This record gives sequence, structure tokens and C-alpha cells, in this order.
Amino acid sequence: MLKIGALAQATGASVRSIRHYDRHGLLASTRAENGYRVFQAVAITQVKQLQRLIAAGFSLEEIRSFPDCMLLIEGAKACANMTDARRKRLAMIERQIDALENQRQRLRAMLISGSEPDQPPLA
Repeated sequence: MLKIGALAQATGASVRSIRHYDRHGLLASTRAENGYRVFQAVAITQVKQLQRLIAAGFSLEEIRSFPDCMLLIEGAKACANMTDARRKRLAMIERQIDALENQRQRLRAMLISGSEPDQPPLA
């Protein structure tokens, strides 16, 4: 069993993040006699996998809907029903990139021309 500080040290996650994951049902903790949270050793793998999924852009709510295999296997590559979620996340990120690229082009045009392109006339 690991205390929260040891889990944080083993994973590089903050104690606050671990408490947050625990509150959202993504980790299972129990309470020691002294009232401190304690975690099983598998929590190291779970926290590392949570960090990967969050870094890939998934929210905790989305992660909660994933099958258990996505949290129990560090670096889990594929669970049968995860491919669709990954594709949807990728499509969303690509839309965001397109929107940012459009903003960048407009800002560049504004800087080059010294004016504001495509502004509607004032009424």
C-alpha cells in the first residue's frame, strides 16, 4: 500500500492531482487507521496512464467513460471500443488547429497591411 506522497513521488503527479483523480472515481483509495489515503501499487500505473490520456487532450469525464483496461495497463494501446474515442479527439484537435491557422493568417495579414481586413463597416 502506498501513501499519497509516495504515489506522487513514484508518478511525478502532484498530491493535489492524485486527490482530484480519486474524487472523480479514477483511482481507488482506502483510509488507513490514521485517516490517510492509501493506494494499491497498481495506482502507479493508473496515474501514469491518466497523465498520458490527459496530455492527449481527454477530459476526466471522458476518461471515466473509458473501459478499465485503459487505466490498468500503462501505455495501453488499444481497447476495442477506444478507437472511436481517439478518432473523435483527433478530429476535434484538427478542427482547433484549422481555426488557429485561420486566426494566424488573419493576424499576419493585419500586421503586413497595417489595417484590419474583412472588418464590416461601422453603422
